[in-house]
Amino acid sequence: MSNNEDTSDRLTGAFSGPTEFAQVVRGALIRAASEGWPAMVWSDPTFEDWPLGERVVTESLQAWSRSGRHLVLLAHRYDALIRYKPRFVSWRKTWDHIIECRLCKNLDASEVPSALWSPHWAMRRLDLVRSTGVADLEPARRVLLKEELDECRRQSSPGFSATTLGL
Repeated sequence: MSNNEDTSDRLTGAFSGPTEFAQVVRGALIRAASEGWPAMVWSDPTFEDWPLGERVVTESLQAWSRSGRHLVLLAHRYDALIRYKPRFVSWRKTWDHIIECRLCKNLDASEVPSALWSPHWAMRRLDLVRSTGVADLEPARRVLLKEELDECRRQSSPGFSATTLGL
């Protein structure tokens, strides 16, 4: 994908670099809102370099959020997300009832895939350092990715609470 392409219209093919990766995530969330994807699973060791702190992302998520939607987040750690993505954290608090955040502490960080899955489309980052990966509509790849994400979920525990309870 070239940097000049509108990724909300073209979300298939290889991507390379942090800019293209961020464009793919933004485009996927725009499409999720416009097409009404019922569910998404996001997975990443830390979500540190996802564009989740951007206004366009939270606006897309706001448009996507409604009754019957469900979002699962799988991560090895959420500290960078909490510290550096306040817009997303605020949105997450508002929509806690449709979001399930899971902590994959039983896995090594390198075993947590960097991916965004939906029943209609999937993206997988294959090299986190170079932000290279592939996005496509191919059902077979979506099924394989979903199986891998389900296994991570089975080995996880609740994490990234929407509220902090104190004494």
